[in-house]
Parts: sequence; structure tokens; C-alpha cells
Amino acid sequence: MHSASTDPPVADARILLVDDNRLGLIARKNVLEELGYHTTTVTSPVEALDLFAAGAFDLVITDYKMPQMNGREFIVLVRQARPDVPIVLISGFVDALGLNEANTGADAVIMKSQHEVANLVRTVSRLLRKRLPKKPPRGETPPGRAKRGGAGGS
Repeated sequence: MHSASTDPPVADARILLVDDNRLGLIARKNVLEELGYHTTTVTSPVEALDLFAAGAFDLVITDYKMPQMNGREFIVLVRQARPDVPIVLISGFVDALGLNEANTGADAVIMKSQHEVANLVRTVSRLLRKRLPKKPPRGETPPGRAKRGGAGGS
């Protein structure tokens, strides 16, 4: 079992999860919270935008087909507020509507299927890790630190 303490910067992330299907929302929330993510759920994209404006979310997951506005419209508004936040779009209509990252504005598009949970967990982890400061490659000295054991000086 994965423990939140194995990767604290990622596991402490705050996720906004938007889906008008309450059962799907609860299932995804349970999976993400089991991994240590702080997950806020909402069934309305309009309410989600209010929460997003008021909160400091590290990642957004949204359904495509929702009342009031679809996922693509929701993503445009999130991007206007914070272009840097990673967004995952989940839909059962990925193939039928030709949804992809380029035409939705999402950082990742996931098809609702029997593999959805595994894909979601992997995608969330990957997108959140991208946001962390990168470590220098092996053998390189981080800025501001002197290398040890250099040539003998006086």
C-alpha cells in the first residue's frame, strides 16, 4: 500500500475534482485521498470556478459532459485565472468527440474505462511531479554550492 509519507510534496497537493456524476466523484475522491491527496469535490462547474478562485489548488480534474458548461469551456476559464495549474479531463466521449490535449486545453485527457483509475493515479502523479523543482543531474553541483575535493589551492 502506498503511503503519503513516501512523497510528501506530491501527496500534500490540493486537487479540485469536478463531475456532475456523484458516484464517479466519490469513487475518484476516495482513490486520491487514499494516496494522501487533499481533494475537494464539486458537482457544478460554476461552483468549481468559485472554489478555484478562492482556493490554492495544485491540480484540477474535470469531467467533460456537465450541465451549465462542458469541460472544455471550464478549462478555458481555469486557464484564464491560472494558466500554470495542471488540468486533467476525464470523459467517456474521448474517442467519439475526438477529445485530446490540443483541442481541450487539458494537460492530459483520460477515457472513462476499466483502466481509468490506474491512468488517473499515474497522470496525477506525473503532472504534480512536473511542478516540483528539478534536482540537478548527477555529478552537477547545485547553484550556490562548491564542489568538494577540487584541485588543491593555497
